[in-house]
Amino acid sequence: MGFFSSILSFFGFGIGISIGVVIGYYLFIYFQPTDVKDPKIRPLVELDSNTLDQMLPEIPNWVKNPDFDRIDWLNKFIEHMWPYLDKAICKMAKEIAKPIIAENTAKYKIDSVEFETLTLGSLPPTFQGMKVYITDEKELIMEPSVKWAGNPNITVVVKAYGLKATAQVIDLQVFALPRITLKPLVPSFPCFAKIVVSLMDKPHVDFGLKLLGADLMAIPGLYRVVQEIIKTQVARMYLWPKVLEVPIMDLSKAMKKPVGILHVKVVQAFKLKKKDFMGKSDPYVKLKLTEDGMPSKKTTVKRNNLNPEWNEDFKLIVKDPESQALELIVYDWEQVGKHDKIGMNVIPLKDLTPEETKSLTLDLLKNMDSNDPTNEKMRGQLVVETIYQPFKEGDTDEDMSDDSATVDKAPEGTPAGGGLLVVIVHEAQDLEGKHHTNPFVRLLFKGEEKKTKHIKKNRDPRWEEEFQFMCEEPPIHDKLHVEVISRPSSIGIHSKENLGYLDISLGDVVNNRRINEKYNLIDSKNGRIQIELQWQTS
Repeated sequence: MGFFSSILSFFGFGIGISIGVVIGYYLFIYFQPTDVKDPKIRPLVELDSNTLDQMLPEIPNWVKNPDFDRIDWLNKFIEHMWPYLDKAICKMAKEIAKPIIAENTAKYKIDSVEFETLTLGSLPPTFQGMKVYITDEKELIMEPSVKWAGNPNITVVVKAYGLKATAQVIDLQVFALPRITLKPLVPSFPCFAKIVVSLMDKPHVDFGLKLLGADLMAIPGLYRVVQEIIKTQVARMYLWPKVLEVPIMDLSKAMKKPVGILHVKVVQAFKLKKKDFMGKSDPYVKLKLTEDGMPSKKTTVKRNNLNPEWNEDFKLIVKDPESQALELIVYDWEQVGKHDKIGMNVIPLKDLTPEETKSLTLDLLKNMDSNDPTNEKMRGQLVVETIYQPFKEGDTDEDMSDDSATVDKAPEGTPAGGGLLVVIVHEAQDLEGKHHTNPFVRLLFKGEEKKTKHIKKNRDPRWEEEFQFMCEEPPIHDKLHVEVISRPSSIGIHSKENLGYLDISLGDVVNNRRINEKYNLIDSKNGRIQIELQWQTS
């Protein structure tokens, strides 16, 4: 009986399972809802950023968010520079960590904390996109999206109470959205005084931590605790509006104001090197101060002369007599093509005694490299007279100009934070057109054009005309474009001629309030123009 009952129970079990599967299948089929809708297909551009992050977590931000710009060029740059950036960043990290370590070792009675190894590995961070903000302040704001899955090797050795412990950080991953602000913007390289960094959201930081050979992050529950501690501590220090400031330059030095005037008289030159194949040379001298954004000044051209005499006077505004130098370059003027350089030399201002006239005879060199053997060749000599006059206490900004007229206040209605740029076109000298010389001046500033009257048949015209440009903000980084044009006096075969031009940087005008200068015209043999600039604020 036992045998037969076992066989019957086996068959009963099998038949029961078969019947149950068949019944379950038919119940599944017939009880499915019949009103199932087709999936709704939507373009990616219609999805919000959170949905895209869930669907496509590895897609860069410049794809998912239209306000992020693509910066693949920056990733390529960092990839090539990473071996050098690695060493520079690690060196900076050690210097920053030194005072922090010194403070905490004394506080917690630790003997020493040292970096046994410190390298960021071979994998550089990548930028998934960048936002750039333009404000009314003198600053540049950037928000890059940074992702870094690196392979650093950071080993720290801690010694305390006669014991030694080694901790190693490996397999680091960082996802962050920092805000980097370069401010204030200044007219001295690198054009900003400090870097201000803050975080717009809590960063994601993942890493492995080996202590005594074991990975502590593998301990259950510890990983999440460490993640939250790091996020909280970093956010407490640098989450917006809290910031980390990195000074780049001394702001007082970056915004240097004039401290004196250098008077230069270009007297003559001797035994200049012959540059023209068929004749002698047509020399002229260009002079400027180093570390200065003002256009170079130049003498007139002396035709077919290797021993020219100029006796021409110039005034240059000095901002730092300890670091600036007077640069003098003698050129051979050419009707067509580039002007040939005959030679050059420099006079450091620190070698000049204030208020003392100094006559110097300079040997012309090819360049200022003392090891260049070509400097031994004779190129001629240049004679100049200099006198440096520092401003005395009580001198005003107007003392920098050719006269001491004061600057008026801007009229009512001037925008707050802005001002009025006043341009006074005084006169020009030695203008020369190919077919006619009936000059007028065209001024162009931020798309706004103004013109003087034209004067017939005059190489030394005098206009004495004033023009005004209203500015919403100080034009620190803008330029005024000046053209001198000759208009034909009557209808004929000749058209307008350009007698020369120049671009004047307005940064010094804003800082000094007033400048009255004679400028050498570009594309003109001897032409010069005197323009007075004033920056008026309410």
